[in-house]
Amino acid sequence: MKKIKAVWELMRLEHGVMIFIAILIGSIIGLNGQGFLPWDKFVLTFFTALFLEASTFALNDYYDLEIDKHNKREDRPLVRGDLQPKTALALFFAFFPLGIICAYFVNLTCFVIALVTAFLAILYDVKMKKIKLIGNFYIAYVMAIPFVFGGAAVFPSNVFSFDVSPGVYIVALIAFLAGAGREIMKDVMDFEGDKEKGVKSFPRYIGVRWSNVVAGLFYFVAVFLSFLPFLSPRYILYYHNYLYFFIVLATDVV
Repeated sequence: MKKIKAVWELMRLEHGVMIFIAILIGSIIGLNGQGFLPWDKFVLTFFTALFLEASTFALNDYYDLEIDKHNKREDRPLVRGDLQPKTALALFFAFFPLGIICAYFVNLTCFVIALVTAFLAILYDVKMKKIKLIGNFYIAYVMAIPFVFGGAAVFPSNVFSFDVSPGVYIVALIAFLAGAGREIMKDVMDFEGDKEKGVKSFPRYIGVRWSNVVAGLFYFVAVFLSFLPFLSPRYILYYHNYLYFFIVLATDVV
């Protein structure tokens, strides 16, 4: 039981479920609310999200082991010694290709999205994390791309196209802007610590004040875009849809 708990913590499987929910939302918008994904694509998108998320988190902890030990991250199973580093690496090599294969059987567009995202995830774990400014926008990308993946999942298996519903791109952009704003705000809170360590975070380039302005602007645009479908007759499913309005309002407040 202890090993199972450690594997769960290593792979952060709850994040895989959250990514899958974003994929489902993207697919529903991609279908203009007229139904759901076929059961086979439903299963394939679920395992794509789960395998790729789990494998890249395992790789992340493998590369961060010494840093996590220094920071006394007892929430990490590798730091506690519940799992060996070689186990994390083995799990990465086991699940990573499975995620790519699952994406291939969804359709060509999803396969390309999965390949690019997986490549960026490895690059982030190995190198980009040390460049905090780039890492911020990578995190924002990871928050946004599941919606596009879901919107593209509705295409037939042999189709390669990014001509998904405009609503999908709006939701993805909202997620990207909110994610970027959040990461910049976290950098502001970590400013003194990053300064001591010589980490080149966003505030180190433009200052704390302007970082707050940029983060606030990202949040403002994200909130504005979230209400666009309610205000524009172009999005007939959400135009003057008060259920959508109150859901978005509650989400934005949170």
